[in-house]
Amino acid sequence: MKKVGKIILFVFLGLIVLFTFAFLWNKSHPKDTVYEILSPTVGTIENKTVATGKIEPRDEILIKPQISGIVSEVYKEAGQMIREGDVIASVKVIPEMGQLNSAESRLRVAEINLQQIETEFARQTQLYKKGVISKEEFDASQSDYNKAVEEKNNAKDALDIVREGVSKKYAKLSNTQIRSTISGMILDVPIKAGNSVIQANTFNDGTTIASVANMNNLIFRGNVDETEVGKIKEGIPIALTVGAINNQKFDATLEYISPKGTEQNGAVLFEIKAAIKVPDSVFIRAGYSANAEIVKSRAIDVLTIPESSIEFSNDSAYVYTAKQEKPKQIFDKHFIKVGLSDGIKVEVKEGLTAEDKIRGNAIDTKKKEEQKNKG
Repeated sequence: MKKVGKIILFVFLGLIVLFTFAFLWNKSHPKDTVYEILSPTVGTIENKTVATGKIEPRDEILIKPQISGIVSEVYKEAGQMIREGDVIASVKVIPEMGQLNSAESRLRVAEINLQQIETEFARQTQLYKKGVISKEEFDASQSDYNKAVEEKNNAKDALDIVREGVSKKYAKLSNTQIRSTISGMILDVPIKAGNSVIQANTFNDGTTIASVANMNNLIFRGNVDETEVGKIKEGIPIALTVGAINNQKFDATLEYISPKGTEQNGAVLFEIKAAIKVPDSVFIRAGYSANAEIVKSRAIDVLTIPESSIEFSNDSAYVYTAKQEKPKQIFDKHFIKVGLSDGIKVEVKEGLTAEDKIRGNAIDTKKKEEQKNKG
């Protein structure tokens, strides 16, 4: 029995030695790396840059009052459509006491003067009918009477303007009614009934009653970095992505590039503007944030390969073309001339044809087997 036990022990030790030897031998002779085999494809490559900005109407008009006072009533609110000439709000005039007193005094003087001249004109009329005075004297008296009537009317209109902001003669042109100067949508009405407002004049912009804009004429306003601005020009197409509207892009045309940059956070940025084409079925609100994809350059129907398959040495670029695929992969180093790149694909100008096959990324055989076993 002891002899049999020794034999079993030696056999077991021998198996351990053989297993260890086989393991170390395999370890010292790693398996050949297997690569993907790729073929060049014909496609389009676009080199793009992204500009951030927002959507806004091309022309936003601020409606200002032409008279100072207190807002008595607001007839419109933000979001409503409005036509040119529609009344947005009305203003009640608060007269200045000095002006009011002066206007009232002027009217009283005009009435006294008219009463005196009216009496004199009636007397002159009777004398003229009797032939006592000449026609020349009668015409002069009548002229004085007409002037006195006109002066009284002017004084009364002046008093109405001081009190109410408008005279009866020009009631249709009342400054107390704030009207829209354009047709469009009301974007904002910052005032309420009871607010004091100041008229627009040489020294003051005046209080904004409302802002109105044509929402059918929108633009994108954004900024482009100085490293990119030299690669774009007016008239090129832009694809806009609006943050508030998912899964939809809007066409736009670049129409303005600022000739002067501004420094923001250490970077020099140039303002750009682009006209947006908005479908009738979509409503875009002013102030939406948006990203603009600007195509700096494009290569159409060119031979392309993945950028990951290219290696670079100094100023040269090369790939490995497949000389043999089975039973063992053999590759040759092959220099090429590259063109435009979008970061994923690269244009091949010289050195390859559509029939060639090149080396791609290494295949993780262990991971592939594990996924196969799981499946």
